[in-house]
Amino acid sequence: MKVLILISETGGGHRSAAEALAEGFHARLGDQVQVRIVDLITEHTFWPLNLLRHTYRPMVDDAMWLWRTIWHLGERPLVIRAIERIFTPLTSRPVGHYFRQQAPDLVVTVHPLVNHAALRVLRRAGLMVPFATVVTDLVTAPPVWFCPDADLCCVPTEAARERALKCGMPPERVVVTGMPISLKYRRPPVGPQERASIRQRLGLHPELPTVLIVSGGEGMGPVGPIATSVADALAREITAQMIIVCGRNRTLAERLKGLSWPIPVSIQGFVHNMPEWMAASDCIVTKAGPGTICEALCMGLPILLSGFIPGQETGNVPYVVENGVGAYAEDPEEIAGIVVRWLRPGNPELHEMRARARALAQPDAVLTIVDKLLNLIECSREKLFPVTMNEGE
Repeated sequence: MKVLILISETGGGHRSAAEALAEGFHARLGDQVQVRIVDLITEHTFWPLNLLRHTYRPMVDDAMWLWRTIWHLGERPLVIRAIERIFTPLTSRPVGHYFRQQAPDLVVTVHPLVNHAALRVLRRAGLMVPFATVVTDLVTAPPVWFCPDADLCCVPTEAARERALKCGMPPERVVVTGMPISLKYRRPPVGPQERASIRQRLGLHPELPTVLIVSGGEGMGPVGPIATSVADALAREITAQMIIVCGRNRTLAERLKGLSWPIPVSIQGFVHNMPEWMAASDCIVTKAGPGTICEALCMGLPILLSGFIPGQETGNVPYVVENGVGAYAEDPEEIAGIVVRWLRPGNPELHEMRARARALAQPDAVLTIVDKLLNLIECSREKLFPVTMNEGE
C-alpha cells in the first residue's frame, strides 16, 4: 500500500502532523505500507510558487498586517475559488505527472493551501484514489481547509467540525478525531520519582520546579524577553530552573547561551525528544500552536500561552483558557508573574490543571485518524471491485 501525505513547509506543525500520520500507518501496517511525505508546492511546482515556504516566517515575524490581510481575504469563498483557478493550471502538468508516477492508494493533505488544487489535479490525472484532508487547526480553521469534494475530512474538535459544515462540507464526510501527534506522547502520567529521574538524565536538577519555554519548530516569537523576565522573577521569589527550546533558530540559541542567568537554565536547539523535556517540566510557556498545545495536554502539562498568529490560532486561546488547562498573557512581566504563582510550593493550581489537561487530551488521535483512512481505502476498493454473489448463495 502506498500513501502520499501532502504538506507545505510553512512552520513546523504541518510536517510534524504528517510524520505522526506516517508513524500511525506504520504502527497499524508495519512494512506493508509505504508512506511518502511531500512538500508539493516546493518540490513539484515552478517559480514563484515554489518559493512560498520562504514567505511565511517573514510575514508572521515582520509583516503581521500582511498576514491579517491574507487571512481575511481567505475567509471569502470567491477568493478561494480564484486561487484554485490560478493554482490548478500552474500545477497541473508537474503535479499530475508526479501523481501518475507515484500511483498512490490514498492521498492525504495536512495543509490548507494544497487541498483544492491537489484534488482537481489528481482527478485530471485520471486517478480516482481516495482523497482525505486532516485539519491541523483546533478551532478557527480557515475555509480553504475544507474541500467539499474530498472523500473524508478529519478535524480535531467539534468546533472545527461546525466550521467545516458552515463551509459546505457534507456532514457524513466530516469526523472529529483529535489532532495527529506522535505516539511518543502516548504514555502514562509521570510521577515525582520518574520526573526526577528524567530531569537528571537531561542534565537538570532533579528536585527543582521547572518551567519549559518553547518557540515552535522555527523558534518564533519574543522568547528572549519572556525568558529573561521569567528567570529574574523566579530568582527573586522561589528556587527553580528553566528550559528554553529554540527550535531551528540557531541565532536565538547562541544569543541566549551568551547571557548570564540568575537561575539554572538549559538552552536547547531543535530537539527530537520533546516528550522527555515536557515530562521533566511542571508547566510550559508557548505560542498558541495547535500541535504544541495537544502535545502538552497529552503530557498533562499546564499551558501558558504567550501569543498567537491571528486567524488560525485565534481560537486556540479560549480553547486552553476556557477548558481550565492554562492561561494567556503577552506581556513578559505578566507571564513571569503567572509562572511564579504556578510554581510556588503548595499551590494546588498545577495539580488541578494537570488533571484537566489529561482529561482533554486525545493521545490515540493519530491511530483513530489512520483507522478512518484505512477504512476509506477499503470502501473505495469495494466500490471499484464489488463482491458478487453466485446464484443460490
